[in-house]
Amino acid sequence: MTPGDAILHAAPMSHGSGLYIMQHVARLGVQVVPESGGFEPEEIAALFNAWPRLSMFAAPTMIKRLVVCAADLKPGNIRTLIWGGAPMYVEDVLAALDRFGPRLAQIYGQGEAPMTITTLSKQDIADRAHPRWRDRLTSAGKPYSNVEVMVADAQDRPVAQGEAGEILCRGVVMAGYWQNPEATAASLRNGWLHTGDVGVYDAEGYLHLKDRSKDLIISGGSNIYPREVEEALLTHAQVREVSVIGRPDRDWGEAVVAYVVGEASAAELDALCLSRIARFKRPKNYVFVDALPKNNYGKILKTELRAMDAEKAGRR
Repeated sequence: MTPGDAILHAAPMSHGSGLYIMQHVARLGVQVVPESGGFEPEEIAALFNAWPRLSMFAAPTMIKRLVVCAADLKPGNIRTLIWGGAPMYVEDVLAALDRFGPRLAQIYGQGEAPMTITTLSKQDIADRAHPRWRDRLTSAGKPYSNVEVMVADAQDRPVAQGEAGEILCRGVVMAGYWQNPEATAASLRNGWLHTGDVGVYDAEGYLHLKDRSKDLIISGGSNIYPREVEEALLTHAQVREVSVIGRPDRDWGEAVVAYVVGEASAAELDALCLSRIARFKRPKNYVFVDALPKNNYGKILKTELRAMDAEKAGRR
């Protein structure tokens, strides 16, 4: 950073965007706050066009909306578009790269380890010539230098490279939850913060997020990670958004259900899944909706989606 660099607070300052306030103060940078107090793509585009060397922390949904809606945004003033809060699907990363150029970076963290677990750099994201470039885009990057990150089994022992386990970290992490010793003891065990996220290390040391452990679907005794199914469905040109959940099933334990925003047919999506993922992972049911439930940050609320699905099926 240099004096005059600016940060655009289009996301809540109580969340990831607020992490960049003090760095900009310390380096004589500029804080830019949208007059609307929220995220309106046309307003954001105008601010990027007005401020040179402007960065922004955003949820993946926000970057996707900029690609689709902010036709007047000139990429030249963008220093970095940083996404976090949720993984970005590869198809959306590619669209953003084509639209904005090599100005994207990803961070992975959580409030308990404030956005300091891993990062996927601008260089990694932009390096199309690398033979494993697309694989890297599916990852959350490599650990920061100020934390140790381990993928572990249920006994907090490291698993082999390529095996899935819970992501644990230590270093820059919380001291505990405010006035909640039970939750603190559950999360901080054996010297490690237990994130509740499932991940895999690849041969190059890049961490690939699978899903939150609570979002894992177990169908017929097999583990199914919703994100893998979602990535496959989003390659269809007529699918704008998708969220995959598990529905209780008497025979299978859980059945895979896809909630889809778009115009594709169930038959088309089924054929697409059969061509891209294992047969047992494909959705047993497709539910077409106008919108998915989200928080004010743009993150899809799977807990609310599961509640909606239960109500539809008369399980509540």
